[in-house]
Amino acid sequence: MNAALLLDHYPRIADAPDAIARLRSFVLDLAVRGKLVEQDAGNEPASELLKRIAAEKARLAKAGKNRKPKAVPGLANFPYSLPDSWAWSQIAEIGIINPRVDADDDMLASFVPMTLIAAEYGIPNGHEPRSWIQIKKGYTHFAEGDVGLAKITPCFENGKSTVFQNLTGGMGSGTTELHVVRPLFVDPAYVLVFWKCPFFIENGIPRMIGTAGQKRVPTEYFAYSPFPLPPLAEQNRIVAKVDELMALCDQLEAARAEREAARDKFTLSTLAKLNTPDSETLSDDARFALANLAPLTTRADQIKQLRQTILNLAVRGKLVEQDASDEPAKDLVRRIQRQIQDVTQSLGLKAPKLPVISDEQAPFELPAGWCWARFPDLGAFGRGRSKHRPRNDPALYADGEHRMIQTGDVARSKGLIQTQTAKYNHAGLAQSRLWPKGTLCITIAANIADSGTLDFAACFPDSVVGFVPAPCFENARYFEYFMRTAKADLLAFAPATAQKNINLDILMQVMIPLPPLAEQHRIVAKVDELMALCNQLEASLSDGEQARARLLESVLHHALEPA
Repeated sequence: MNAALLLDHYPRIADAPDAIARLRSFVLDLAVRGKLVEQDAGNEPASELLKRIAAEKARLAKAGKNRKPKAVPGLANFPYSLPDSWAWSQIAEIGIINPRVDADDDMLASFVPMTLIAAEYGIPNGHEPRSWIQIKKGYTHFAEGDVGLAKITPCFENGKSTVFQNLTGGMGSGTTELHVVRPLFVDPAYVLVFWKCPFFIENGIPRMIGTAGQKRVPTEYFAYSPFPLPPLAEQNRIVAKVDELMALCDQLEAARAEREAARDKFTLSTLAKLNTPDSETLSDDARFALANLAPLTTRADQIKQLRQTILNLAVRGKLVEQDASDEPAKDLVRRIQRQIQDVTQSLGLKAPKLPVISDEQAPFELPAGWCWARFPDLGAFGRGRSKHRPRNDPALYADGEHRMIQTGDVARSKGLIQTQTAKYNHAGLAQSRLWPKGTLCITIAANIADSGTLDFAACFPDSVVGFVPAPCFENARYFEYFMRTAKADLLAFAPATAQKNINLDILMQVMIPLPPLAEQHRIVAKVDELMALCNQLEASLSDGEQARARLLESVLHHALEPA
């Protein structure tokens, strides 16, 4: 093994998807193909070892210590080529299947439930001391050094198998969902290496029998599938090398965990300062975060957190600077009242009368020039409509030309709704309401508080609420960004008496932190810029993962070859 090559490249491949797990699997795969250690021409070949095993089976049967061995069917196909000194065999040929265990009832033995058998290589089985009389009936028996394989789903797929060790009294029993073999002149740990390798498990899964959730590995696959048998001395070298490489994997995994923990601590600490801001340090904290986006985001989930943090900063007035010459938001709200009435009436909606927002209701302090407002203060606001029943009546859709969206279109939109569920005809339109392009849609059923703006005029049912901002607003982008921040904790923006659900009344009460109109434009532009940067970071992460995955494949093939 060229461990130096692996270690040289490790910093570049360690973050490849499942790097350590794939490395472990690769080690096991090479081990059972004769590619992990060198062959020694002086070793007794496997063909001679098989003769000794057959002679030992006959001797045990003659001595009454084992049943007379059954004839093992020959193998018709060999899955891959083996070194010259190896031989294809079968578990039934190299050991005793379901061996007998004899003991006095009052002797102490070990009980090994499936939960104490590990899926990972290198973790010994646990056990519970019990008297033999308690565990001799209704269980699978085994002795020290026997090898057990979980045969039921999902334990088999996960790799649960073990060499039974440290058994009280040298014997034990466990679940009936085990296949057991007692190897003869074969290293039990080598059998375990084979049972945990991807080749054995992946080929066994399609051969399992039974109903879904209760599938089992049949005895035919366990006992009679091809088993690659090396010379005994090479088995020992293989096991030693696998143990060495698994220990190296443990070290690499620990180093990766330590590195990720430090990186996560840095990211969480930085983002926490922004999401639970200190008014005295927030400006500096925000500048630091925005200047260090790349180091803060090395995983997709961190970029998702970053997006949310950017939006939180935006609606708190911490993303762009304020300009004292901007028209205050309060003046803007007073100025647009007539515009709101016109938009509301054009959609056939009623403008509700809402109480003034008190300082005590405000979730946080706003910058100078900002004010708290509600959706009905800023535009037309109301539920969609679909009066006809049943709603799927074909008469509403035949030869339709008017687009209709549902909650799923909003949920999938990523901020801009560009898909439709169906098209209404004139009859469908008459029983609904057509909302203009640019309408902010908010779901109040199925997918709660998802949001997106219409990229076309469309109808929608009452499970979606529409908001058409007053004409002075260029678009609803700022309000859509606000809804993304409010979705996670919408009730924080609603009165304390609000029920724990979302409906039109709740959304009407939601308090929106409203900047001056000019600052809204600056905020939206900055958010767009930073979201585009997040997109670039995501693409860079994806490209980096693919590059690391390719490098991992190359390094594994070269680093694990015999030095």
